[in-house]
Amino acid sequence: MKQILTEIQSGEFAKKWIAENEQGMPNYKTLRDKDMTHPIEVVGARLRGMMPFLDPVQLPQPSTV
Repeated sequence: MKQILTEIQSGEFAKKWIAENEQGMPNYKTLRDKDMTHPIEVVGARLRGMMPFLDPVQLPQPSTV
């Protein structure tokens, strides 16, 4: 936590964030896609499908880019 706080205070975090966005967010997209295919998300989707009393919620699928 101290390391992250130091990066925020020094501006290093903002520089990395801006660079990531300028490059098309490759790291962010990779992490997001990895999270969306995690077993807990796969099981969660199946479980939500078994609960007709819930409003249907369709989570966005990983991009193929």
